[in-house]
Amino acid sequence: MGIADSLKIVPVSGNLPEVDQDICEADEKRFFKVVSTKLNDLETQRITTPEEVYKREEEVLAVHWHPEFIPLDLITERIEKLYPNRRRELIIPTQHNVMLDYNGYSGVEVDCYSSGFNRKVQLLIHFNSSLVRDKECGVFENILEHTFKYRSSQLFSFMGALTKPKQEWLEKAARETGARPELIDFIASHVKKIESLIELHYDHIPRASIKNKLLRNYFYELADTLDEAVIIRIQAFLKSLKEIVKKNFSLKFFYRTSEIIEEARSLGAGIVIPHPEQFWPILMADYDVDGYEIWNPQSREYTEFLISVLNRRNSNHKGRRLLAFMGDDTHFGEKIKHPDERKKEKGDREIGLQPAWNDLAISKELIKAGLSKTQVMAEYRARLDG
Repeated sequence: MGIADSLKIVPVSGNLPEVDQDICEADEKRFFKVVSTKLNDLETQRITTPEEVYKREEEVLAVHWHPEFIPLDLITERIEKLYPNRRRELIIPTQHNVMLDYNGYSGVEVDCYSSGFNRKVQLLIHFNSSLVRDKECGVFENILEHTFKYRSSQLFSFMGALTKPKQEWLEKAARETGARPELIDFIASHVKKIESLIELHYDHIPRASIKNKLLRNYFYELADTLDEAVIIRIQAFLKSLKEIVKKNFSLKFFYRTSEIIEEARSLGAGIVIPHPEQFWPILMADYDVDGYEIWNPQSREYTEFLISVLNRRNSNHKGRRLLAFMGDDTHFGEKIKHPDERKKEKGDREIGLQPAWNDLAISKELIKAGLSKTQVMAEYRARLDG
């Protein structure tokens, strides 16, 4: 009995190719293509040749961006071309749960759990590389390793929802997207192959590939055998199911936010809370951080309000003030794709590009709060440099 037989969904007309249960050469070829982190010449060119150049930009502040599997020397070449007239910069990568060094500074974006309001949150953690290098970082490194492995395990939950079917989740995703039962069976058959291929080659797969987007990218590789409309329906269903899996992903195995802050501070870290409007209670948590991200491309609706919150907090608290940050949240894995194939909300982002600093309404609020990009860069660099 297939998944389709147990779902209460009205079928939609249309035929899908039969899926051979055995793994064939074409399956392996698709799989190795989507897990590969090697760039071809065209992909390298897309990284090193930006579509636009910002000649007037003299200051580049980028403390929230993800190299993913893109070599940092190629990203440097892109930055050189993007901002040829820059005079000052503070550029720190924040890979998810993996610390990377770039031009003397190290950074990481860490997933953690705030039990007070029962939500997963994230922290941007930054270091002066030379100052942290001589410190005993074993505990912090183990925290990152544990968190990386646990976050990666979400992919296996995602696949398991199809291969060891969670009927309630599948029915919900089907209702939300109109996916017909035959389509879900088709997806599940391919996911079983992906699951087997991961198990078979796990020790040789780049760690950066073990994430939810592996499924999305694999099914895009079926474009030579399926109509575009079918690919679109598959991707809509996978996206809906992924969100259901994420909502049901246990948070108790993440480290607590306060634990990570305490350990990072003991190593001299700077800490920024990104896109806080996604979890509003964190504004009242009074965590020991250096500032909040008041804008990024997916979090721009409440920028002026967030500046006013920072201003009030700074007016009512003595000691080190909270700073306002903007994050471009660039994911460089999107940059190697053809512009028409990029995920729109991520593909348009650019490292260091934060136009909100020049928005008249926002700059007015920043002036009232005594903050500017120049001040934030100088003050945060001074904190990191000890």
